[in-house]
Amino acid sequence: MGERGPRLYMASLGEILGGRATDIYFIRTRHVAEKYGVGGKRVRMEVHAYSLPRGYEWAVYAGLEEALALLQGKPVTVYSIPEGTVFRRKDPLMVVEGRFQDIILFETALLGLLRFSTSIATKAARVRLAAGKGKTVLFFGLRALHPAVQPAADRAALIGGLDGVSGVLSRDYLGVEPRGTMPHALIIVFGSQVEAWRAFAETFKGETPIIALVDTFWDEREEALMAARELGEVLAGVRLDTPGSRRGRMRDIVEEVRWALDIHGYRHVKIFVSGGLDEEKVAELRDVADGFGVGTTIAAAPNIDISMDVVEVYENGEWRPRTKRGKLPGARSIVQCQGERRVARLGEEPTDCEPLTQKYLEDGRLTQRLPSLDDIRGYVLKQLETLGLQ
Repeated sequence: MGERGPRLYMASLGEILGGRATDIYFIRTRHVAEKYGVGGKRVRMEVHAYSLPRGYEWAVYAGLEEALALLQGKPVTVYSIPEGTVFRRKDPLMVVEGRFQDIILFETALLGLLRFSTSIATKAARVRLAAGKGKTVLFFGLRALHPAVQPAADRAALIGGLDGVSGVLSRDYLGVEPRGTMPHALIIVFGSQVEAWRAFAETFKGETPIIALVDTFWDEREEALMAARELGEVLAGVRLDTPGSRRGRMRDIVEEVRWALDIHGYRHVKIFVSGGLDEEKVAELRDVADGFGVGTTIAAAPNIDISMDVVEVYENGEWRPRTKRGKLPGARSIVQCQGERRVARLGEEPTDCEPLTQKYLEDGRLTQRLPSLDDIRGYVLKQLETLGLQ
């Protein structure tokens, strides 16, 4: 009696929107600023990434919608590039304008939202590029994450250009039908690959493509042929999730399975590969496999180091550029000039250029129509195709 029971450690929506999901030094900062009369100063705080992970030349900006949900209704104005924009190091992503005391408590949550989604979307885009056109790539990484963030992770993976996600909650949060095959556990509890494949096909035929997992007990080539003989035209594909201890050269395994299926008349059966994949391994297999399931390397993507700094302070009736050393003073925006992106000072953009940075919130009120998830994904895919990214 009296002992504490287990709990799930999740911040509530009220705690996040109320500024409680923050670092203690920001609470202390606000207290000092208010005590000494500088908390009411108007500032512009710029969001940017002054460094990218090793080997990265670009990233995909994601998480804007959640950032706007965090700041909506608060006395701040937000300028941002569109969600899904491909950006490079030092590009200005967002500017938050308002009283210092009204912004500072939300820096931690804001950066967390943007970093999380941008990191996943960027890694997903890199995998999408590696897979090439016509190949299916699904996100299977939820088991690597806290369950509270599953919808956000699936959303970011889709923004990055992937074709589907496995999360059931994404049906409700994103309007996306989850996709997936079967686990080894189903085959193991049946004690027979054939019985498990047959039961799955009889249960879900017509509802989802029937993909048989073919590496549980026997050789992948033999199990693939077993599945094809048992299910015939009902079988849409086979999935190879071969453990690392058995892989050898994965490309050789895939080629062997493909050859065996083809010579026995099962050319319609597609081959999907999953398990420990990243963009390099996907690139090695893209000409022999039809699709991929990628999980942990996207879920645990290298962090895009997005930061936020005061870059202007409003004093004596004008905005004065001021920031710490190592950062560019003055709030900036991005414009498109004859197809070329340039950086300009916010509010001083060339009139003959199209502004990419736009106002999304004015004094807490939404000023832009937010695009759909499909629109954002399409925007990313178009950039991946036209910008010559590698």
